[in-house]
Amino acid sequence: MYGELKEECGIFGIYNQKNAPNWIYLGLYALQHRGQEGAGIVCSDGQVLSAHRGVGLVNDVFPPHKLARVKGYIGIGHVRYSTFGASNLRNVQPFLMSYFQGPIALCHNGNLVNGELLKYQLEQKGAIFQSTSDSEVMIHLIARSKEHQFVDAVIDALKKVKGAFSILTMNNKELVAVRDPFGFRPLWIGKKGKAIVFASETCALDLVGAKWVREVEPGEVVHICGNEVNSYFPFKEVVPKQCIFEFIYVARPDSVIFGKSVDQVRKQLGRELAKIAPVDADFVMAVPDSSNPAALGYAHESGLPFDMGFIRNHYVGRTFIEPDPKMRDFGVKIKLNPSKDTVKGKRIVLVDDSIVRGTTARKIIRMLKRCKVKEIHYRVASPPIINSCYYGIDTPNREKLIAYTMSKECRNREEIIEKIRRYLGVDTLAYLTIPAMLKATGCDPKHFCTACFDNNYPTPIPSNFTIPDKENSAYQHDLTLDER
Repeated sequence: MYGELKEECGIFGIYNQKNAPNWIYLGLYALQHRGQEGAGIVCSDGQVLSAHRGVGLVNDVFPPHKLARVKGYIGIGHVRYSTFGASNLRNVQPFLMSYFQGPIALCHNGNLVNGELLKYQLEQKGAIFQSTSDSEVMIHLIARSKEHQFVDAVIDALKKVKGAFSILTMNNKELVAVRDPFGFRPLWIGKKGKAIVFASETCALDLVGAKWVREVEPGEVVHICGNEVNSYFPFKEVVPKQCIFEFIYVARPDSVIFGKSVDQVRKQLGRELAKIAPVDADFVMAVPDSSNPAALGYAHESGLPFDMGFIRNHYVGRTFIEPDPKMRDFGVKIKLNPSKDTVKGKRIVLVDDSIVRGTTARKIIRMLKRCKVKEIHYRVASPPIINSCYYGIDTPNREKLIAYTMSKECRNREEIIEKIRRYLGVDTLAYLTIPAMLKATGCDPKHFCTACFDNNYPTPIPSNFTIPDKENSAYQHDLTLDER
């Protein structure tokens, strides 16, 4: 759903590349869709680490004169959306700190389910935190490790954390890439001449001209030092549980993740949706942009034409000021506008990737009705979201999820969907089923996390875990792990 799901984070790293900051800048530019709140780069010339971080988009954070301050042939970078911790400069990554063995930098895509508990335990032992991000916990654990080699200290630290983590960390001469044993978040290895490149998605490798090599495997640690590249699998092996929302919403369509083309999977989601929920209509349209491939897939399977019923303004930033508090739907209207002559008097199939709270969907429906659309058949290319994600997707507390709130006093799935349909004010509403969604990936269905749809969490989660208030970073100390 446009405007409801929040992107997560993106990471990019490079080793043995002259002018590394410039290449990292380009890589982060390609990953901008994964986070728009902040960006940072840390590099090393083999002796000294230099860095620049800022709040905002990559292009704004790194004007030429500031990018020029960062120097080196080894480096890591990060674009951030705050799934954990307040949205301000002190939480922008990569984090750069010093301990008795020297400087260390780290950036992280994911979310630790025991991050708050570990932070509290570390503070009780005297640790001082500069941020409210769970990612900083890992730096403290690395610094406190009794292992003498950098890669061993990283492994020792990560054996203590639980949850989702695709990580790049470095000192002045070494770079380590790690993907958690469940493989929740994607991470790729590429080559650019003699340089080795890491990126959350292949679209970033494409932009810098790097050749795809392979994905970092779940539970793998890749260590680079000098001319040596070593791979380790130090964690207990588990069944992979890759995040299905990477396919549905997060990743760029031109990327390949988890061994599959994102664009092709999204089109297949639309095809499966058309098989499950066909309807007689004049044409198919999408809620742009993440729903475009699914809408095309629905159109191809159903035989209905596809048309651009919405025009998206691509020049809108993340924030805006409403000119008048009484202007309902302004936040949607500034980004999306219906093509009135296209939709007027028509029976449309409106395809969306997901519905989270339902508030934005309702505003979009209201906009279409003002254009005198004859019928609106809403089709959602994912199942109803009934639970929060604890692994890096910023979904709200489940009390704010429309499918969860509407499930109260309902006896079955059909009653829930009917209540949502009435709330949205559409003629018909249909969601994709979990089996059809998994089928669309073309992968082993056991290798995906679907907890937000079915409550089957791959890891223990804190029983009283709540999405932190961004204006209040205080956290609870009485955390326990719920073995759900």
